[in-house]
Amino acid sequence: MQQLRIIIILLVSIALAKALALSNETDCLSLLAIKSQLHDPLGVTSSWNRSACVNLCQHWTGVTCGRRNQRVTKLDLRNQSIGGILSPYVGNLSFLRYINIADNDFHGEIPDRIGNLFRLETLVLANNSFSGRIPTNLSHCSKLITFSAHRNNLVGEIPEELISRRLFNLQGLSVGDNQLTGQLPASIGNLSALRVIDIRTNRLWGKIPITLSQLTSLAYLHVGDNHFSGTIPPSVYNISSLVEIYLYGNRFTGSLPIEIGKNLPNLRNFVIYTNNFTGSLPDSFSNASNLEVLHLAENKFRGQVSINFNGLKDLSMLGLATNFLGNGAANDLDFVDLLTNCTKLQYLYLADNGFGGVLPHSIANLSTALIDFNLGKNQIYGTIPPGIANLVNLNSLRMEANRLTGTIPHVIGELKNLQLLHLHANFLQGTIPSSLGNLTLLTYLSFGANNLQGNIPFSLGNCKNLMFFFAPRNKLTGALPQQILEITTLSLSLDLSDNLLNGSLPLGVGNLKSLVRLGIARNQFSGQIPVTLGACTSLEYVELQGNSFSGTIPQSLSSLTSIKELDLSQNNFSGQIPKYLENLSFLQYLNLSYNHFEGEVPTKGIFKNKTGFSIVGNGKLCGGLDELHLPSCQARGSRKPNVNLVKVVIPVIGGSCLILSVCIFIFYARRRRSAHKSSNTSQMEQQFPMVSYKELSKATNEFSSSNTIGRGSFGFVYKGVLHENGMLVAVKVINLEQKGGSKSFAAECEALRSIRHRNLIKIVTICSSIDFKAVDFKALVYEYMQNGSLEEWLHQRDDQLGICNLSLIQRLNIVIDVASAVEYLHHHCQPPIVHGDLKPSNVLLDHDMVAHVSDFGLAKFLSASPLGNVVETPSSSIGVKGTIGYVAPEYGLGGEASMRGGVYSYGILLLEIFTRRRPTESMFNEGLTLHEFGKRALPEKVMEIVDPSLLPLEEERTNSRRVRNEECLVAVIKTGVACSIESPFDRMEMTDVVVKLCHARQNFLGQRI
Repeated sequence: MQQLRIIIILLVSIALAKALALSNETDCLSLLAIKSQLHDPLGVTSSWNRSACVNLCQHWTGVTCGRRNQRVTKLDLRNQSIGGILSPYVGNLSFLRYINIADNDFHGEIPDRIGNLFRLETLVLANNSFSGRIPTNLSHCSKLITFSAHRNNLVGEIPEELISRRLFNLQGLSVGDNQLTGQLPASIGNLSALRVIDIRTNRLWGKIPITLSQLTSLAYLHVGDNHFSGTIPPSVYNISSLVEIYLYGNRFTGSLPIEIGKNLPNLRNFVIYTNNFTGSLPDSFSNASNLEVLHLAENKFRGQVSINFNGLKDLSMLGLATNFLGNGAANDLDFVDLLTNCTKLQYLYLADNGFGGVLPHSIANLSTALIDFNLGKNQIYGTIPPGIANLVNLNSLRMEANRLTGTIPHVIGELKNLQLLHLHANFLQGTIPSSLGNLTLLTYLSFGANNLQGNIPFSLGNCKNLMFFFAPRNKLTGALPQQILEITTLSLSLDLSDNLLNGSLPLGVGNLKSLVRLGIARNQFSGQIPVTLGACTSLEYVELQGNSFSGTIPQSLSSLTSIKELDLSQNNFSGQIPKYLENLSFLQYLNLSYNHFEGEVPTKGIFKNKTGFSIVGNGKLCGGLDELHLPSCQARGSRKPNVNLVKVVIPVIGGSCLILSVCIFIFYARRRRSAHKSSNTSQMEQQFPMVSYKELSKATNEFSSSNTIGRGSFGFVYKGVLHENGMLVAVKVINLEQKGGSKSFAAECEALRSIRHRNLIKIVTICSSIDFKAVDFKALVYEYMQNGSLEEWLHQRDDQLGICNLSLIQRLNIVIDVASAVEYLHHHCQPPIVHGDLKPSNVLLDHDMVAHVSDFGLAKFLSASPLGNVVETPSSSIGVKGTIGYVAPEYGLGGEASMRGGVYSYGILLLEIFTRRRPTESMFNEGLTLHEFGKRALPEKVMEIVDPSLLPLEEERTNSRRVRNEECLVAVIKTGVACSIESPFDRMEMTDVVVKLCHARQNFLGQRI
């Protein structure tokens, strides 16, 4: 009997072992089927293989098994750069309780067979590219606690089945940032365990169902950025467990309940901006002692603000802007006194209301943590208190469009963190304080439409980050300081119109290469337009009207190829209307009225449409469009010819032509015979002063290794001092023993002798001589760049980390500088030039961090083919070369140098600058390139791939700065990806690249205006 029992136990054990092995085999095969449809560039699932099935619970990455039965219970592959389709075989892992594949690049539909996982408790699919509908079969997962699929491309409605009574355990429903449509089903009230509802940023519409009030455990409600309308059921405001409520960006109406603050004792964040809420602000918010964010902007609230903020110690943001609050009364801002007890307050937005009364001097006692303070567009009067200097962390101060009087306090210059100061459209008097020059971080400065007098202080030249300077409609006098024109970051606007400024427009205006708008209209400027204005190639709007400028319009203005509006009216200009104005393709408005122009009016370009230009008040013009009714221009030589004179002149002209023909023939014959003796070097010798080997040897301490600062394509670069004038220079010595060295020197000479652009390296002189050993020696001498190469800033040694961190705006400026240079080479040089070796080490930074493209040793000259394509010219004798990682893929297939190839190199460079990853890093293999790396991150995951130093600080990640950063970085990465597409015909043009990046920079810095 005992033996029988032993036999039975053995048989049962064998059967169980076989069953377990079979079950383990099922999980193994399912996981391998899942792997077969994945793209895994990091090799995360490399441990998943058929031979290791027995050990899958111990050694398979991302796989966890239960202790008892060794079945797979957990699949965790989050944030592993995995792409592909989620196989339906996931439904065979019947013991799964946990699935997390968030932050990857999965696409395709969510498989229906997930509904077979009746043990499933957590399903996290967020931050992928899943498409299609939410599967209704999920309702079979009755133990499901968390379902998160936000930031995908899901469509259709939220299924009724998903929120059926069977999901009575569901606590978290997160399907925000998709493309869902339809209404929020009323049956959502059946999910009694729900604590989180996040359906933000979809296309949902209709009303919020009253059944929502049945969710008595609800803590987080986010329905922002949809198309919901109607009133919020009052009972929703009675869910006492609610901690965070986000209703912004919809069409909600109605008023807030009087007792809202008492009924929601746990409320921390209440964000309902951009709706149509009406009525007054409930005083009961005074009872919500946990409030941190109260954002009610862009609604239709009215009346006084009677909330007692004394008890809201944790309040960090108060947003009341763009409502109808206040009555223009003296006591409208009494509540500001109570805000002084909110010691954590960082953001205070009261702009665009009807607040009246005197500006409370208690603003000086607001939290020293205050970052952003906006009082603009109200009816506030009084003076700006000197105590405002207490707000030491202030980044932005806006008080524009009020009735403020008095002077601008000198102490504002003590707010060293200030980046934006808007005081325009008030009644301020006195002078502009020179102390504003201490605000070295300032990017926006605006105090137009006041009564300011005196000179513009030259100390403003210290504001080296200034991008927007707006001071029209004042009574400013004196000359325009040269120091202002040395702020090379000025890019958005310099507007000093309607003042009493005098003198000439300084030559230094040519420093403002990135400036978009120049407004100095209706002043007392005189003299000629400086030729240097033509260097400001980003200009789109130029307003010089109403001054006393004289002379002719300089030829250099033909370089303003981006110009849209040009107003030179009411001056003393003379001469002919320049013909080149016809060729400015973006020009939409031209006003030359009331000057002294004469001669023929052009008929092409802007002059084809009478409504696009004005020339009235010029009495000696002729020709042009018939609609102008100008006299016809007398043709030259239209008088009757003198017959005797003709008889004499014709033989003379004929003989002269014969002699000239013979001379031309002799000249070209001699030129052909001596062609082998001439070179681009000799042309450079004529254009630039030559320097001897002895001088360069002395300048570089005999080419000492301690003076080595870099290496070019065909030689070393040394730092030197030309003793003749003490100038710091960079000396590039060509290695003539290296194959292609001589040709590189010739190519660089040929390129550099004909190009001029602020973002291209400037050549000082050349040396083509012999050294002390009578060996040929060739060198190029450039201006020295104090901040070295971009390579050094991006990829420091370990012992330098943190020393050279480039900010977001610095990187934006650099990529725009480089794009401007490449665009110039491609589209404004004749013939067009392709740099050939664009990479970080060939981008140099001067003292002001302005980028300069260098090393033209591999430059190519292009010419138009009979088919209209731009191709490499025969004179470009060096083969298509470059640096691995930056060379366009078509070059490897024998393609000729082209502008599209140059665009590819630029795109890779841009992606490297913002991700801080070289294109040759080891992670880029098996089809994953820097281009693909950027492409996969668009648009939701860009913040995960960019250089971490570009991410906002932790305390900034919930405010508008994070949004601006992300939008800007998405636009930049998108541009880099569009430039580096494998197919050359699908890449962007450099002209469009410059426009896109300038627009991104303008949005990043201009949204707060």
